[in-house]
Amino acid sequence: MKNDRTALVTGANKGIGLHIARLLAAEGLTVLVGSRDPGRGERAAAEIGGRARPLTLDVTDPRSVARAAESVGHLDVLVNNAGISPALGPPTETSVEELRLTYETNVFGVLAVTNAFLPALRRSPRPRIVNVSSGTASLHWSTHPNPQFPPGSARSAAYRSSKAALNALTVFYGLTLADEGFKVNALAPGRRATDLIGTPMPDAGDPAEAAEGAVRLALLPDDGPTGAFFSWDGSAVPW
Repeated sequence: MKNDRTALVTGANKGIGLHIARLLAAEGLTVLVGSRDPGRGERAAAEIGGRARPLTLDVTDPRSVARAAESVGHLDVLVNNAGISPALGPPTETSVEELRLTYETNVFGVLAVTNAFLPALRRSPRPRIVNVSSGTASLHWSTHPNPQFPPGSARSAAYRSSKAALNALTVFYGLTLADEGFKVNALAPGRRATDLIGTPMPDAGDPAEAAEGAVRLALLPDDGPTGAFFSWDGSAVPW
């Protein structure tokens, strides 16, 4: 399968991002494998094969973002996947520095990359943006029984609040860009076996399964939703 569409996946040299890039390449898209480390990006692109190619991109470095955007003239799909979770405690045990570090990647980085690549996306007849969020960002699930974490848990406050902020940005981008044909949505990938928090998570699932949900949103038809929050299996997630 081959087409003329191009996708960029940030943080695509490992984890869910690597699987998203692989599946988009399998759909025939040219895939830009975004990675802070050039060597890791090159190895990931070579592993994916086909029309995958590396793109050095540090979402927290304005100069890196600008250079990457200048090198891409046309873009159909942007998957904001890069994310970190350096602090695992509740807000009472989280420092300002840890919160700022988390937001630099998970929120400010998404804003910087999205705005930098908007000119390229606007050249697409069907521009799509997918923001990889988290079910733990759902304020409803944080205050009601839910499948994500024990009731009353306030752990990983930096990560979860950053993803809640990302969800808000998703809504606002969806509203702002709707008249231009953009589809902007957030994905809750579920608990996956990645190195996001540095240690294995119990009962974590296959990252490839989550990637399938991201690809569905990346390839939405013209009558698809925008400004919405979906689980990896396609079901709606409450804000």
